[in-house]
This record gives sequence, structure tokens and C-alpha cells, in this order.
Amino acid sequence: MLIALPLSWWLMTRWLDNFAYHIPIRPSLFLLSGVSVLLITVLTIGYQSVKAAIINPVISLRTE
Repeated sequence: MLIALPLSWWLMTRWLDNFAYHIPIRPSLFLLSGVSVLLITVLTIGYQSVKAAIINPVISLRTE
């Protein structure tokens, strides 16, 4: 995120400069998207970890 955020801000600013009507790009947009991606990642990994910890290992070994 440390590399992607400044790079994406710079690229989006350069791209939007070509349009007749300019809109400002606020840092809160990038912050909100970064936090939401991190939250989805943590929730997904947490769910998979809890699911793997709860299951009986004998059942997993029998099916494989």
C-alpha cells in the first residue's frame, strides 16, 4: 500500500487533468479503499483459520 497509494494518486491526477471538468481527488478515497481491502482480507483469513481450527483432523485425513 505504501507504494501503490502514491503511485495511483499520481496516475489518477494525471489522467483526470485531461478532462474539461476537473474533480479533486481526496486522500480519504484512497484511505477508505485501503482500509476496506485490509478489513476484507483479515476477515477472510480469520474465517478460514477458525474453520480449520475447529474441524476434527481425523475427518480431514479420512477424506484425503
